[in-house]
Amino acid sequence: MNLQPISEDIFSRIVDVRRDLHTHPELSWNERRTQGRIAAYLDKLNVPYRKAADTGIIVDFPGKFADAPSVALRADTDALPIVEETGLPFASQNPGVMHACGHDGHTSMLLGAASLIAQDNDRKIPIRLLFQPAEEGASGAKAMINDGALDNVAMIFGGHIDRHYPLGTIIVTEGAVNASSDKFTITIDGQGGHAARPHETVDAVVVGSLLIMALQTIVSREVNPAHPSVVTVGHFEAGSAHNVIAAQATLKGTIRSQEQSVRDGLQQSILRIASSIGQLHGAHVEVDIEEGTPPVNNPSDMVKLCEQAARQVVPEEDVRELEVANMGGEDFGDYMEIIPGCYVRFGSIIDGTFPHPAHSSKFDFDERVLGIGAAYYHAVSKVASEEILKDLK
Repeated sequence: MNLQPISEDIFSRIVDVRRDLHTHPELSWNERRTQGRIAAYLDKLNVPYRKAADTGIIVDFPGKFADAPSVALRADTDALPIVEETGLPFASQNPGVMHACGHDGHTSMLLGAASLIAQDNDRKIPIRLLFQPAEEGASGAKAMINDGALDNVAMIFGGHIDRHYPLGTIIVTEGAVNASSDKFTITIDGQGGHAARPHETVDAVVVGSLLIMALQTIVSREVNPAHPSVVTVGHFEAGSAHNVIAAQATLKGTIRSQEQSVRDGLQQSILRIASSIGQLHGAHVEVDIEEGTPPVNNPSDMVKLCEQAARQVVPEEDVRELEVANMGGEDFGDYMEIIPGCYVRFGSIIDGTFPHPAHSSKFDFDERVLGIGAAYYHAVSKVASEEILKDLK
């Protein structure tokens, strides 16, 4: 199998970009050096672009049919607040910040695709590239949309490097490929007092503990097992001393689901349980739910286009489906609430190494995936363009 389906020159250039971005990672809404690095690459291609969403970039390749809707390709650019432990020679030089989710690779892939698209002299349909900031902050896609990223766009395609699958595989799955990602904060106001006189108090620790245990029954007893869902409490804070019963407690957690109806049900269950336990113990309990990214569901017609494109880059047997449900959030869903699209994954295991997952301080990937991703984005832009041409005729 050809694991480098693009020219050595383009591959070398995007590897250089990836390593430079990895050395200088930037958190959501701080991607200014990253933005400049992308712009410098595009300048060398003599490709027109504009800044968007403060630290993002939108590139427009014109087509013969200038008024036709565009095909959009998207990459995310931000890093995470993680201390890197990869030992790479190009490891992060920004203390406490790391590209631990492959966004340095996503950006480089799309720049490689830009090089390939720029060589197309017979382009009929406009192609738009979106270099989006703040995916980890779950607000970058909406900001790009507000800046016109989807204006006159017919369909959008994106993807993610994935250390769970072998290099040379492209994972194309119909239906749910990412879960919604919502946050909740529960505040408990009880009655503090001396630990030796608990009968004079309403113990916020006890109320919070009961609430945590009750929340764990939502998925196991209220949700159809066929619908993957998660309710996790990741933060529980209360108390100030060993001999003082806490008057207040705070719980913070996440809600994940792959269907909107299940998402709504999980939120309502949290509200109901919190209210009931508060009444049961005489505490005042408030719940604040912050809706995040929606689920990402790939429609069948878009999946067929992506499969066709993927087969132009890797052998048919290496175009696979997700092996298990993915409960991670991805703001690509914000785009797909407006226009159709498809989100794939690029296998990138490094042979002989432990497959550290995304958001790990040791996350890394086989850089040959950059060429595969660039070739795929180029291929899917062509396949999607042909589909748009059918409608124009």
